[in-house]
Amino acid sequence: LDPADDAAVYRLDDERALVFTVDFFPPLVDDPRTFGAIAATNALNDVFAMGGAPLLALSVAAFPEELPTEVLGEVLAGADERVRAAGAILAGGHTIRDDEPKYGLAVVGTVHPEAIWPKAGAREGDALFLTKPLGTGIVLQAVRDGIAPPGALDEAVATMVELNRGAADVLRPFTPNAVTDVTGFGLLGHVHELASRSGVRALIDADAVPLLPGALELAESGVRTGGDRR
Repeated sequence: LDPADDAAVYRLDDERALVFTVDFFPPLVDDPRTFGAIAATNALNDVFAMGGAPLLALSVAAFPEELPTEVLGEVLAGADERVRAAGAILAGGHTIRDDEPKYGLAVVGTVHPEAIWPKAGAREGDALFLTKPLGTGIVLQAVRDGIAPPGALDEAVATMVELNRGAADVLRPFTPNAVTDVTGFGLLGHVHELASRSGVRALIDADAVPLLPGALELAESGVRTGGDRR
């Protein structure tokens, strides 16, 4: 656990290692199928962030008894679509009763032991690349506050269900020194982890950071996420 990373890795032999991660959370959006897709993508992307390829996923679900089972079916259908798109299979899981819905995946994948992308490997002089626009947390908070501009939620959802598979395929020939997935801790939280665990400083050109449409204006108007406050 020192240094911690986006997923656990277990070496099987000189050619193969297992990558294993688990991630689940309450609904970020109202649509159950979209929620399932977002939750699944979040877990799958941790495997891609380690340089691995997902093989198998198991559902982790908590669900109120009074909600129709069709709603849970939609959550699972959204997750299954993303798991298949990642090149893996969804092979069951475990569900418990709870007052608040929660969903996510435990995902296992494979990686070559010499091709793991750690969070703690950044070196002086490395260039930082960001593969998705920022601002999903700000937009989701604005939706909850009822002040999000038209289309903002659709743009945010599109990024949240985008697998890191394509970005990982582009990175592989360059053998990157350090990789991490930017999710709940935001850019600053994840870059702080990467820099501090690598023993380097990260310099970010704020004007060069890609943003979701409307995210900067919402932030300037005072919209804040729970993560910001913490």
